Amino acid sequence: MPNQWLITPDKYLSTTEIKQLIKTIKDATLIAKSKGIIAPVRDSAIIQFTLGSGLRVKELSNLKVEHLHFQRGSNQIVVYNGKGNKDRIVTISSTLKNIIQEYIEYNNSDSPYLFPSERGEQLTRSGIQQIFKKWAKKAGLPKRYSIHSLRHTYATNLYKASGFNLRLVQKQLGHSSISTTQVYADTFDEDLENAVENIDLG
Repeated sequence: MPNQWLITPDKYLSTTEIKQLIKTIKDATLIAKSKGIIAPVRDSAIIQFTLGSGLRVKELSNLKVEHLHFQRGSNQIVVYNGKGNKDRIVTISSTLKNIIQEYIEYNNSDSPYLFPSERGEQLTRSGIQQIFKKWAKKAGLPKRYSIHSLRHTYATNLYKASGFNLRLVQKQLGHSSISTTQVYADTFDEDLENAVENIDLG
C-alpha cells in the first residue's frame, strides 16, 4: 500500500498548473466584477489565499475578518482552533494581503466570515472543496487534485523559497511535530540533486 505521507510530485501543483489555475480564475473574476457578481471573486480569493498561506480547509472555513491583522504594516493572520485545537500566527506576503483587502472591499459583506456563502453564512469544508474542484476542472487540472493539494503546494514552495528551512515551514503549517514536516524535506534535497548531476555516465 502506498505511503500516504510520502509527498510525491503528483500531490502538489507544478508552476505551470498554478499559472493555469490563477489565470482561469482571474479571467472569470474580471467578468464577474463587470457584472457585479460576487462568487467568482470570492472563489479567486479562496484559492489565492490557500496557495499563499497553506491553511487547512477547516481553518479556511473558520477564518473570520477579525482574525486578519493588517494594521500598522502587519501581514499576519491568527488561526484559532487549528489541528489539535491549537492557535497559531501565519505570516502572508504583502501581495496576498493586498489581494485580500481588495476582495473585502469588493465583497462588502456583513458576514463575520472572510469567505462566506452567498447567504453570508459559514462555508462548509465540502463547499470549499467543491469551489476548488470547479475551478480546477475549468483550468484543465488533473482530477486527483483537491483543496488540500494547495496546502502541499504552498509547503513545497515555501520550503524551497526559505532556503530549505524546515522549522519555518513547520511553524507556518502548524505541525506539532517536525517529523510531520519532514515529508517536504524528503521531496526536495538540494544536495542530492547536485550530487546526481555530477555522476559520470561515461
